[in-house]
Order: sequence, then C-alpha cells, then structure tokens
Amino acid sequence: MTPPVKFSAFLILFAVTVAFPLVVSLPTYQNFAILVLMVAQLGVAWNILGGYAGQVSLGHAAFFGIGAYTSSALVTLAGLSPWIGLVAGAGMACLFALVVGAICFRLKGHYFAMATIAVAEIVQVVISNCDPLSGAVGIYLPLTPRGAAAFVFSGKAPYYYIALTLLAASLLVNHLIARSRVGYYLRAIKDEPDAARSLGINLPRLKLIALAVSSALTAMGGTLYAQKELFIDPPSVLGTQLSLKIALVAILGGVGTLWGPVIGAAVLVAIEECSRIFFGSSGLGTDMIVYGTLIIVVAVKSPSGIAGLLRAGVQALQARRRPGVAAPQEVEERA
Repeated sequence: MTPPVKFSAFLILFAVTVAFPLVVSLPTYQNFAILVLMVAQLGVAWNILGGYAGQVSLGHAAFFGIGAYTSSALVTLAGLSPWIGLVAGAGMACLFALVVGAICFRLKGHYFAMATIAVAEIVQVVISNCDPLSGAVGIYLPLTPRGAAAFVFSGKAPYYYIALTLLAASLLVNHLIARSRVGYYLRAIKDEPDAARSLGINLPRLKLIALAVSSALTAMGGTLYAQKELFIDPPSVLGTQLSLKIALVAILGGVGTLWGPVIGAAVLVAIEECSRIFFGSSGLGTDMIVYGTLIIVVAVKSPSGIAGLLRAGVQALQARRRPGVAAPQEVEERA
C-alpha cells in the first residue's frame, strides 16, 4: 500500500472507531467493542517484549493484576482517585518488572517462559492470602460517586473512549519504539543475540527496558478492567489463562507487527462471545479449542500471523494489477 492509501485507510479507521458508540447504542455491542479494545491493548503491550525483543512471557497477568490491585486498594483503603491509581499501578508494575527481569533474564528460551508462569503464580498466591487486599474474596469498588473524576460511569460509551485512548497510546509507544534505535536493537537481540552482544549491545539493559514499558502498559489495562467491572479477585486478574490470552492475541495476529495484536484481539473476542452465545456454560473452553486450532493453521500457513496473510494478499492483488509482475506465490512456485 502506498503512503496516501495507508493514510486514507487510517483516517477511515479513526473515524469509524470514534463514531462507533454514537452510531451503535446497544450496550451489548458497545461492551463487545470495549472488550476488543482492552484485549488488543494488552496484546500490543505484550508485543513490545515478545514481538520485538523475542522474550516470550507467559506471566503478564502478574502486571495486569498489580495494576488492578494497586488502583483498587488506593481507592478503597486510601480514598484516592482511580486516575492516581492508574499511574501508581503502572509504576508498581514497572518496579516489579525490573526486579523480576533482573533474575529471569538470566534464563533463555522456554526456561524464561516457565519462569514467568511461576512468577505470576507466586503473585496470585501472595495476593490470595493477603488480608488487607481481601485475599481470595476480592475487592468491590464503590458505585458512587459517578463521573470522570471517579472513573465510574453509568453507560458504556465513556469506557469505550478510555479503552480506545489507552489502545491508541499503546500503539503510539509501540510505533515509536519500533522506529527508534532501541527498537532496532531489540530486533537484533531477537534475531541474533550473540551477534548483537558482539557489537556491544547491552542485552540485559534493553530487555529490562522492553519489560518495563510492557509491564507499565499492561498494568494500565488492569486498572481500566477494575474500574469497568468494579470488582476484582485473584482468578480474574491474575489467572494463567489471562496470561496465555495476552500472548496468544499477539501470536495469532502477528508477532512483531503493529496491528497484529489488534487483529488477533478481534478474532479472539469474537470466538469467545460466539462460544458463549451458542454453547453457554456447557461449552466452557470451546473458544480456546477453536483459538488453538486457528493458531496451528496460521503457524503452518503464515508464521507471521494473520497480519502476514493480509499483507501477502494485498501484495498479490497489487502484483496482479501490474502487468508483467508476478504475485509472491507465483514467485515461490517458480523458485
């Protein structure tokens, strides 16, 4: 796609997303859109670490839960604004990530992934047994007062715009990192870590930067979830299934791409909602089966995810419109 076409497509997408709550007033559809935006934001945050740095984390629910519990505790125990809790939760998750990263980044490959799962499980056990945080019972957030200052709204539209803003900010951070020197270093670490080290790139430092930024954005998503649901407990914000969902969104959509996690989130949430509608409680886990099948198919057909398939399709259409230019698939067949 040429730059003018990309810019036009971006403007159309921006107009559609901004106007959606104004055109679609049904709470069910608005809630579906909010879930897509929230999951997409988490996938974009994970992509900074897993997509660019190549560090597959399966414990990002720990940062999500830290953000949710920090903001909720400040609201219920200290009476502070949830917006202060949003920033405080991001800071707490960032500090925790730096401590954990300094230890876990000594491990490589699947050992690192296993370590992140263990960290998330430890955090869940600790919070489940912490009486000041209501332990396994969970925290109920106050329904009143309502308004922007209290981060509590009677309708779905305000949550939609907050989720959209948070996703846009995460995409901007992702884009800036990808185009910066740090982004190039991270991709070098992912592709050829030994060569990157030989060139003087500080691998531990750059990995910690990626983890810190990723954890802070994930924690902000946790605060938004807490304020939207007005109730949190360890299974809902610290569960292993949540960590897997965050990672799989980016993997299915396209690891290391800007819009891949957004595409993956739309597919995942659609599968979850459809399985809930058609199967109800009897089909528990059906969404993960379908999602896992999709991942296998995409991994075989296109390791770069759905975003890679779409990019290949666009390139094929452009090649067919140009006389004498072979499509990518034709070139592969000739080779």
